[in-house]
Amino acid sequence: MDWSELADEITAWIADYAESNGITTLVIGVSGGIDSAVTSTLSAKTGLPTIVLNMPIHQDPTQYELSNKHISWLESNFDNVEGRLVDLTGTYDKFNQEMKEHDLSSLALANSRARLRMTTLYAIAGSTGGIVVGTGNKVEDFGVGFFTKYGDGGVDISPIADLMKSEVYEVAKALDIIEEIQQAAPTDGLWDDGRTDEEQIGATYAELEWAMRHEENPSEDLTERQHQVVEIYRGFNQANSHKMNPIPIFEMNNRR
Repeated sequence: MDWSELADEITAWIADYAESNGITTLVIGVSGGIDSAVTSTLSAKTGLPTIVLNMPIHQDPTQYELSNKHISWLESNFDNVEGRLVDLTGTYDKFNQEMKEHDLSSLALANSRARLRMTTLYAIAGSTGGIVVGTGNKVEDFGVGFFTKYGDGGVDISPIADLMKSEVYEVAKALDIIEEIQQAAPTDGLWDDGRTDEEQIGATYAELEWAMRHEENPSEDLTERQHQVVEIYRGFNQANSHKMNPIPIFEMNNRR
């Protein structure tokens, strides 16, 4: 696989979509992780005005700084990139305070962070003739559903959603993404303690990729760990199927 060629193909796809739909601006949230770094770089390569946002909410300092570093790297390499900082900590705290009497779970509050960011991205996209560019990969978007419904899952286009996580890393190398970002442990950035994706899921992305392929071509000869990973994968896939499937619609069946 020529990863540079693939990167160029994805960039061309983004540009073609924008041109066909009268889009003038691309808007992307940059978390400091590999997926948003790759997606924002591919978007910048289109030459279209590209707005990249760091949207901290009680953010782990490492994630915050990696996001800023990547935005600075983009601005130094692409004249069409504009970096913005929108600190949503106060907004989230106010929301949290107003919702206290409703006794929200920690997971509901974590997902609220992602939805505040989505609202911010769409406010800016709607004010600039733009679209929100998604940063999810294939494992997250179509395997385990590891994203927030109407949060980071609320996007207009998904340039890397057909790439496995390992393939995203290969594209990152081809794009010469900052090494610190390539080496950083994947995290959704929704928790004060900075917990990683692996800690939340119980499996690495390499294991989840294997499980996705296993489900397409099952084998009976599995190790104990492989059995565990398959069960983890199936558990997330089933629990999060409502995110990955179309919204159910009651059909009138010609009753009119």
